[in-house]
Amino acid sequence: MRRLALLLLLATAVGACDVAQHSQRARRVEATGVVEAVDAELKQIVIDHEDIPGVMPAMSMSFDVGDPRLLETLAPGQKIEFTLELRKQSLRVVAARVIEDPGAAGRSGTLEPAGFARAVGEAQPAPAFALTDQDGRPVSLASLRGHVLLLDFVYTHCPGPCPILTGRHVAVQRALPPELAEKVRFVSISLDPARDTPEAMRAYATARGADLARWSFLTGETDAVVDVLERYGVGAKPGKNGEIDHLVITYVIDAEGRIARRFGGLEHRAETLVAALDAVAG
Repeated sequence: MRRLALLLLLATAVGACDVAQHSQRARRVEATGVVEAVDAELKQIVIDHEDIPGVMPAMSMSFDVGDPRLLETLAPGQKIEFTLELRKQSLRVVAARVIEDPGAAGRSGTLEPAGFARAVGEAQPAPAFALTDQDGRPVSLASLRGHVLLLDFVYTHCPGPCPILTGRHVAVQRALPPELAEKVRFVSISLDPARDTPEAMRAYATARGADLARWSFLTGETDAVVDVLERYGVGAKPGKNGEIDHLVITYVIDAEGRIARRFGGLEHRAETLVAALDAVAG
C-alpha cells in the first residue's frame, strides 16, 4: 500500500509538471481585424484579421473567446486590436480593444447560433489539391465537387493535437443525420508526407474510428503536400523531438469548392461543426 501511494504521488507530480509545461508553452500575439460576427452562446467570434506574422496569413477566422464578458463589448463592424493566445490545442481571443466603432447600426448585426455557422461575406475559392488517399487512390478537390467538405491537417505520429482533432471530427461524422451525411465528405491532409505513407494514414484513421467510406486521409510527394499546406496557410515547420509545429485549423468548403468557414484550434464542439456543415449544405 505504501508503494502504491508513492507511485500515485509520483504520477500526480509528473502530471502537474506536464500541466505546468503546457501552460508555459502558451504564447500570446497581438493582431488587428474587423469583427464580422459575435455569438455569446457559443463563446465565439469571427474576425477578418490582418496578417499575423509567424502565425497565419490575413483571413476571416472563427475564434473561441476566453472570457464571455468580452463578447458583450464587441459587435459586427468594429475594428479591434486583440490578443490571441496560442496553444497546441487552441487559438483563443483573451483580450480586445475597439479602435474604430461603426456606431449603433453595427450592433444590430449580432447573429443567432444557427446564423453564426453560415458563411460570412463572399466565399473564397479553396486552393486545389491532388493527392493520394489511404488506399493509394488519387483524390483531388475537383473529384469531391458537389460535396461539402470538412478539411483538416494532421500527421500520424502527432503526440496530442492531431488525435484530438481527428477524434472530434469522428464525433461530427457520427452525429450527422443520414440526409446530411450523404452531402458531406471529410478530408485530412498529412503534415508529414515523408513518414505518412498511405498505409500509415489508414492505420491512424482506423485506430480512431473514422468511417473511410466518406473520409479521405491524403498524402503524397513532399513538394506537392508542402505546396498545399502553404496555400492553405497551415504554417507547418519542424519542431522538437520530430514533432511538427503547425496551425490547428479546420476548413468547411462548400459544394462549389469555396471556403465557407474556418475554425481555429480544438475547442469547437461537435455540434457547432455539424451546424456549420448543415448551414453550408443547405
